[in-house]
Amino acid sequence: MKATFTLGRIAGVRIGVHWSVLVIFGLIAFGLAAGRLPEAHPDRAWVAYALAGLITAVVFFASLLAHELAHAVVARRNGVPVDDIVLWLLGGATRMRAEAPNPGAELRISGVGPLVSLALGAAFTLLTLVLVATAGSDLVAESVAWLAAINILLAVFNAIPAAPLDGGRLLRAYLWWRTGDRLRATAGASKAGRVFGWVLVGLGLWGFVWAASFGALWLSLIGWFLVVAATEEERQARLRELLSGVPVRETMTPDPVTVPSGLTVDRFLSDPDYTDRFRHSAFPVTGEGEKALGLVTRQRAERVAAPAHRRTTLGEIMLPLAEARTARPGDALAELLPRLEPGADQRVLVVEGERLVGIVSPSDVSRTVRWLSAHRGEQGEQGDGGRGGGTGPTAP
Repeated sequence: MKATFTLGRIAGVRIGVHWSVLVIFGLIAFGLAAGRLPEAHPDRAWVAYALAGLITAVVFFASLLAHELAHAVVARRNGVPVDDIVLWLLGGATRMRAEAPNPGAELRISGVGPLVSLALGAAFTLLTLVLVATAGSDLVAESVAWLAAINILLAVFNAIPAAPLDGGRLLRAYLWWRTGDRLRATAGASKAGRVFGWVLVGLGLWGFVWAASFGALWLSLIGWFLVVAATEEERQARLRELLSGVPVRETMTPDPVTVPSGLTVDRFLSDPDYTDRFRHSAFPVTGEGEKALGLVTRQRAERVAAPAHRRTTLGEIMLPLAEARTARPGDALAELLPRLEPGADQRVLVVEGERLVGIVSPSDVSRTVRWLSAHRGEQGEQGDGGRGGGTGPTAP
């Protein structure tokens, strides 16, 4: 899930927001302002309801951000780099560059999120009791009570042992510790996630058909997301297992075609070398001595207004190296997978010191996966002595 825009950084972690947040934000604010608050405390000005609804929705997303920040901070303390946090329609996601190094780290990283939500729920509950005891504003007390309930619900739901929920990762940590096999542990947690997801889909459809509840469709949507995410998580785990021990240098395209930072947009878009001979969608941008500076795409160049083509350089419009995805030749390819996404801007620049030595795209990884699958399949057939083919990659 890519962020539509970035809010900034907190504790060194980039915070992004996907446009779909506006949907759930509007539903929460409207639901409180037009439903729960006037039903519980009628005869107030509509402005008071609207203001209370908006502020409560903002605090809810701040609580959700605190949940994700806890994951990010603990992950970094356990040696797991974090790309960013993205808030979206169904909550939040902390994107990490690598897997937890051991079951204990997995337990700490996954468990802290629900604990933070539970602590927030307890704090809001205490604040509600204080407001009621001191005859504080009824609308404020009602809003805080809602925040208490939703944070406790968030903690309980996330603790359910089904991937990709936090509870699913806790289950994986336990299975990993019990079996010593991370792939089997991931498969077990993913299976639990798919089963739980299908249960939610069924309950949601039943509620819609038999109770005519449109809200039940939301439950089905969450369930379907869990099924898809759990399946993808297991697929990624098997890919990492297959690519285990393969360094980035064996997959990257070495010495890629580059563009100088001083090249103008006009020359870039009209030069046959870039438009016809090299039909790439993205080019690394370099300075003197092949120093890596960033990445530029044809789409970025084409977004520049035509009158500015002659005076705008690629160095001015490129994605800077600090924001681009980078790796070193000796890095493990398996650890690069979480950072590989579709889109020309998502190419991984391979640097050695400050010098660009290669580039990695999803198609490069796909080529390596196909080769390894075929190669290991042949080894499996030979090892089986003709008994019907290999069993595919297995964990050590």
